[in-house]
Amino acid sequence: MEQFKVVLNDQEIPRQWYNIQADLPRPMKPPLHPATGKPVGPDDLAPIFPMNIIEQEVSRERWIDIPEPVLEKYLLWRPSPLCRARNFEKLLDAPVKIYYKHEGVSPAGSHKPNAAIPQAYYNKAFGIKRLSTETGAGQWGSALAMACQMFELECRVFMVRVSYEQKPYRRIMMRTWGAECIPSPSNRTEAGRRVLAEHPDSPGSLGIAISEAVEDAVTNKDSRYSLGSVLNHVLMYQTIIGLEAQKQLEKIGVYPDVVMGCAGGGSNFGGIALPFVRDKIHGKKISIVGAEPSSCPTLTKGPFAYDFGDLAKMTPLLPMHTLGHDYVPAPIHAGGLRYHGMAPIISHLVKEELIEARAYNQMETFDAGVKWARTEGFIPAPETGHVLAAVMDEAKRAKEEGREKVILFNWSGHGLVDLASYDDYLSGKLIPYELPDEEIKRALKAIDGHPKP
Repeated sequence: MEQFKVVLNDQEIPRQWYNIQADLPRPMKPPLHPATGKPVGPDDLAPIFPMNIIEQEVSRERWIDIPEPVLEKYLLWRPSPLCRARNFEKLLDAPVKIYYKHEGVSPAGSHKPNAAIPQAYYNKAFGIKRLSTETGAGQWGSALAMACQMFELECRVFMVRVSYEQKPYRRIMMRTWGAECIPSPSNRTEAGRRVLAEHPDSPGSLGIAISEAVEDAVTNKDSRYSLGSVLNHVLMYQTIIGLEAQKQLEKIGVYPDVVMGCAGGGSNFGGIALPFVRDKIHGKKISIVGAEPSSCPTLTKGPFAYDFGDLAKMTPLLPMHTLGHDYVPAPIHAGGLRYHGMAPIISHLVKEELIEARAYNQMETFDAGVKWARTEGFIPAPETGHVLAAVMDEAKRAKEEGREKVILFNWSGHGLVDLASYDDYLSGKLIPYELPDEEIKRALKAIDGHPKP
């Protein structure tokens, strides 16, 4: 029988995270303090994050040891399997071999616990009692709720309102794990109240929810903020995905021609991609592709600029591809990809031409998700559907070129609590929405006057 999956045993789990900042040909631009225009220092971040996480955020060490208590929690589901998508390959009828890292096997159903568990651990070790965060589709919020329960922390989650309404089972998951889940914008914070005063029916955005979560954290004693994507330490925690994949591929003597992931803030894409970017920096010939929504085309249409990570301008200015911090994305179902900016690391790598980005509309992504479900069985999250559309696109290119390719991608989460979105697709209620250029021009006015990276 042909081998369908490669499984590592518990003793083979990576014991260090990979920090790509040690290998970048050119260093990243630093975050800037919005008041002074100077690089942000550790003390500037201390009200938001514990110092042990801040040290990792600015670290240039190549390898960071994974603490034993974190490894113990990881072993509930890690190492995750590497699988061959043979049935999907037959459907595509192209000269490709498709492998995927199955991150839907975690208790929360996605890759997000890879970053939630270490953040809960480091905050607990620092003496913090409560974490505040935001969530789009609810993948991150549910993962952090679970992680906080594991380390006996309180958890408060501001969930983008349109997702709060579209995805009730995500908030039920958060409540089951003991977290408080609040639709954003809310009346709990000054940032939320300002938005509601101007737009009472606002669907919300990750930028708004981040503002509320940061404000909530910095105005309450013994609280800190926790972020599910974008920042350096978050992407570093996620590299366990790519590190495991490299071990698994080595076991079967395979190396990919293309590595892919869906891209919203950058966490799951960075998790699968960054160890392979290191290989590319050191001479490997490989293509690395992020798939984003055409309704929120941060990498494909947003400029590389300094911008705030949130609407209320409570974060430092980050060097990233952005659509403007006051941009409110269309209420597409892939809530985890509705973010105006992109991780500075991912943005830097696009600028350095080490990775590339492609955009797909939600009709393409649900078509890909249904094709996957009808061949491989697993129903993907709407976010994961974006990388599946990219895989189909890459297979078509291989067929046109008449060239064999090995494709590796990150299957970042299942869609079992996102079935209402599949119902909308199957009932013909969705449209292939793409962000108009005039809306991009309007949103980009928000970064006029910001420092140039």
